[in-house]
Amino acid sequence: METLFDHALIDANRLRALRGEPADFLLNVVARELAERLSVIDRRFERAVELHGHTGAAARAIVETGKVDALERVESDRRFAGQGEAVVVSPLETVPLEPQSVNLIVSPLSLHLTNDTPGVFVQIRRALKPDGLFLAAIPGSGTLQELREVLLAAESEIAGGASPRVIPFPDVRDVGALLQRGGFALPVTDKESYTVRYDSIFPLMKDLRAMGMANPLTGRSRRPLTRGILLRAAELYAERFSDPDGRIRATFSIIYVSGWAPHESQQKPLKPGSAKMRLADALKQGGQE
Repeated sequence: METLFDHALIDANRLRALRGEPADFLLNVVARELAERLSVIDRRFERAVELHGHTGAAARAIVETGKVDALERVESDRRFAGQGEAVVVSPLETVPLEPQSVNLIVSPLSLHLTNDTPGVFVQIRRALKPDGLFLAAIPGSGTLQELREVLLAAESEIAGGASPRVIPFPDVRDVGALLQRGGFALPVTDKESYTVRYDSIFPLMKDLRAMGMANPLTGRSRRPLTRGILLRAAELYAERFSDPDGRIRATFSIIYVSGWAPHESQQKPLKPGSAKMRLADALKQGGQE
């Protein structure tokens, strides 16, 4: 298995972000969306777990739905806990739960950073009780596509070559295949894109650091981008991705995921390609008592 991401660096980036003024707008958007998707289900979940949610925003939003009796957080470092809050400490790719022990698992904005994503999906499904629900939000292809393009172009133009500066993001079809491979029933994926506008590339990159999203690739260049490359990237960004008022656009494409641990009461799936199910419908049907 290829080790694409440096998990120690991911933790360091996220902890550094928490110590400063975190830019948590994307986590907050995702937390609200996951809570809304949970709220359409006419049932309660006795034991829920948030996996590596960084700030705990999703955990708080899930509790506010009134759909869970108890919720616990799993984090890679106990410093991610709020004041007086307990967390279970476990590495990013380990789900520290007994088989068939929880009713709901929520993963906000972390599964795109796992080296063995199929293995993590299997662990999640095994930890769910029959008819338990898995909800996730995963940054997908299209995320930061503008930044990726201009950094590659600027570095190639000035340095004669380029290193990966923006991580690869999964395609929605690949995530759907992972759900099926992991053994989930009624797997559903859909994608929402959010556009954030900035005065220039520099506040965007500052926000990414404040989100803990600095480059964690094991194959990243250890040489920082030069001032000349950054200035050229800023020019290219303004030329290619600015609005009439001069502000630039940054895209965040989030794949929303739902899947149920198999249970005999669930609707049997149709043949592949014979129908498409809306996420809300799948959530309601999966939650039959």
